[in-house]
Amino acid sequence: MSNKYLIVIVEDEYNISSFVSAVLQANGFDTMVAHNGAEAIILITSHCPDLVLLDLGLPDMDGQGIIENVRGWSNVPIIVVSARTRERDKVKALESGADDYITKPFGTSELLARIRTALRHVQLREGEQAQRQTGVFHTGDLEVDYDKRRVYVNGEDAHLTQNEYKIVALLSKYSGRVLTYDSIIKHIWGPNAKQGNQILRVNMANIRRKIEPSTAEPRYIMTEMGVGYRMAEGED
Repeated sequence: MSNKYLIVIVEDEYNISSFVSAVLQANGFDTMVAHNGAEAIILITSHCPDLVLLDLGLPDMDGQGIIENVRGWSNVPIIVVSARTRERDKVKALESGADDYITKPFGTSELLARIRTALRHVQLREGEQAQRQTGVFHTGDLEVDYDKRRVYVNGEDAHLTQNEYKIVALLSKYSGRVLTYDSIIKHIWGPNAKQGNQILRVNMANIRRKIEPSTAEPRYIMTEMGVGYRMAEGED
């Protein structure tokens, strides 16, 4: 997985999902596709995308239920892409937590503009929540480059996803200190995130697979059982 933004496309029509996925990939995004609500919830909870494109008319559930489910634990941007043009449908989706609403048919330029706007709003919000880190953090053979937003091991790019990078950057900022599961989840996924730490554990397992010489004996990010995680202290 690269350091590109990951977008989950929730669309039951295969020709539309394939087209949108191809357009997004051609414009520098990573994509995953769900063709029904059950698949969508699994992908969103397990991969923690940077944005969700959501069709409301799914075969197994109304997309409205997905918005409500995701908003119970995440602030990930959700853009509804639907054939429903009634004002009450738009209002209901937006009031439930969708960030934007595009009606079908739509132009690719408009879709890309809406996506970039939503992602830019997230970046601005994160910038307001925490002072931007600059420079480079070192511990052992691990390097966190805050300016490039990348993590390197032995000089090689670890290819972390956006959320994986955010977790490592946060831990490195407080290296040597234990950060609780709850504090990490709230910082990465927002103040309305659920208390459960399964999402964080999935991300941490992926991070360790990419940066640790041995996942069984972590060198850089240690687990404080029942409490949280601690990054090894940085080196001058």
